[in-house]
Amino acid sequence: MIWITGDKHGDFTEVEDFCRREGTRREDLLIVLGDAGINYFLDARATALKQHLAQLPITLLCVHGNHEARPETLKAYRRRPAFGGEVYADPRYPNQLFPVDGALYDLGGLRTLVVGGAYSVDKFARMLNHWAWFEDEQPSAAIKARAEAALGAAGWRVDAVLSHTCPESAMPPGRREAWEARFGVIDLSTEAWLEGLRARLAFRRWFAGHFHVDLRAGAFTFLYHQILPFGID
Repeated sequence: MIWITGDKHGDFTEVEDFCRREGTRREDLLIVLGDAGINYFLDARATALKQHLAQLPITLLCVHGNHEARPETLKAYRRRPAFGGEVYADPRYPNQLFPVDGALYDLGGLRTLVVGGAYSVDKFARMLNHWAWFEDEQPSAAIKARAEAALGAAGWRVDAVLSHTCPESAMPPGRREAWEARFGVIDLSTEAWLEGLRARLAFRRWFAGHFHVDLRAGAFTFLYHQILPFGID
């Protein structure tokens, strides 16, 4: 089985309960739509979390969020083949996988684009309080080019998109206004770029996290607490 859920921010209690309830196995896959939080602290707390998650009877596929380091910047991670492409993995924790941003994958027979990252509306609060903030949180020009090249090779047709944030016009109602009221002007350059992809791309389902809401809106599904089967029906 392949399952999908939203941001966990280092708290996998709901995932543990789900695994017990569903009787999952290591062969099952749980997609986390960014901000898994596995590589947020980058110290003994991260090691303890990874060791704990290594005992779960499920494999995690963690899209990049904006509250975590990119795996390609950390020495422990290596690329290895998976799902018709390559993923990042630490050999010590083989059930914790991280897709390459901008790559296409075969997930359960579905051609799937993965694009992580987003702007942190809490950026300045984190910097002021000396909490972790990662300068490369948003997709770079190279990542955007990789995604566009992969989509071009695929004829701009996919079954599903996995992203952390979403196209600007698809943002959950009221969320932009609420963020701007609290944090001031926010950077929506990633959302604007995703809007451009959406305009060119034929897709059936688009899954995103980031907004801390469980919501289905047309072809878009936003996940936070819910854990759902991954599919396009």
